[in-house]
Amino acid sequence: MREFAQRTLLWLVAIVLLGLGFWLASGALDALLVLSIGLGGWLAFHLYHLALLLRWLQHPSAERVPDGFGAWHTVFITLYRQSKMQSQSKRKLTKTVERFINAGEAMPDGVVVLDEHDRIEWLNPMAVEHFGLDRKRDVGNQIFNLIRQPAFNAYMKADSFSQPLILRSSQPDERVLSIQLVPFDSTRKLILSRDITQLERVQTVHRDFVANVSHELRTPLTVIGGFLETLSDMPDNPALLRQFLPMMMEQSRRMQSLVEDLLILSRLENSPKNSANEKVNMSELLDTLMVEAEGLSQGRHQIRLQRDTPLWLWGNAQELHSAFGNLVSNAVRYTPDGGDVTLCWKEEGEKLVFSVKDSGIGIPREHIPRLTERFYRVDRGRSRGNGGTGLGLAIVKHVVARHQARLEVHSEPERGSTFSVVFNRAQMAEPEAA
Repeated sequence: MREFAQRTLLWLVAIVLLGLGFWLASGALDALLVLSIGLGGWLAFHLYHLALLLRWLQHPSAERVPDGFGAWHTVFITLYRQSKMQSQSKRKLTKTVERFINAGEAMPDGVVVLDEHDRIEWLNPMAVEHFGLDRKRDVGNQIFNLIRQPAFNAYMKADSFSQPLILRSSQPDERVLSIQLVPFDSTRKLILSRDITQLERVQTVHRDFVANVSHELRTPLTVIGGFLETLSDMPDNPALLRQFLPMMMEQSRRMQSLVEDLLILSRLENSPKNSANEKVNMSELLDTLMVEAEGLSQGRHQIRLQRDTPLWLWGNAQELHSAFGNLVSNAVRYTPDGGDVTLCWKEEGEKLVFSVKDSGIGIPREHIPRLTERFYRVDRGRSRGNGGTGLGLAIVKHVVARHQARLEVHSEPERGSTFSVVFNRAQMAEPEAA
């Protein structure tokens, strides 16, 4: 600015001195003419550069800054530098905003930005999924007109946001949301939503687990305690003792089986995930399962073994024996006398499949998704009568997951069931020479 003023003042001084020179040399009229021409040229020079400046201001950019002369060259150079700095700052700000937006887009929680009138300014894809909103149509609309739940409206109007709101919905799918309203300046607010459906289910399973364990252990303990109390109050009676002791032994074995299954589940949940550390001789394992099935059946069923592939598995032999043994045990227990149980080991394309098929009582379709829950029973009375602990399929589920396999169940009531464990090609192992 100082340089521009100095140069302008020097030009004015030069024009005045030139006029004075002509006044002394040629008279006042010539001096006035020269002074007028000089001032007019000086004014035209500045008007020309002002016009360039005004034209640039209509579409300002660093690339379009005009070239100037004299003092205006300094002005335009300064404009160019300022414009360049502003462009760089704008790009940085744009990139920062884009990063924040991308971060909001990628968040696993829902985010809705509201203005001072509770109108939606912005929302991320997860909020669209949680609340069933539309990113184009719903921006600018009031949140109360889009989320029509009394609990949500009361929470928004309460102005007490220290605790989140737990919102449950059943349409289109069952979902539980934790919603927190956060004011972030004098006018705007954030709605943060988190899907806690799975957490709620886990907590429900844990509560049911504790209740079921208590119930399962209480029954045999009550039986044993009652028998012991009866025996302690009665005189020696060998016949009564022979009657009660087998019942007590049966209940104690039931408790022992329950505790053993709980320990197996605990070990599976807390041990390292990678179980594929040895070759499992499937030929030996199938023979063992066949012997166990025949021992459990005691000749009451027709037991068959189909061995359609010589391939082995990479895995943990103890865990696979436990999982397959549970499937075989269930098939024998829930198949009436005279029924068929078939164990099959086969190769299906890129997959290896171990399956147990029975002609038993079958399972209604609505129960199949919950079969692997701990202590879940389709028929509680019949399950306990068959000696099951209610943990077998939960063990199967954990073992299958640890071997990167999947459990498939096909069943129809009164027509039997087929439980299949499907292994990926990565689990296949070539048999070793005997």
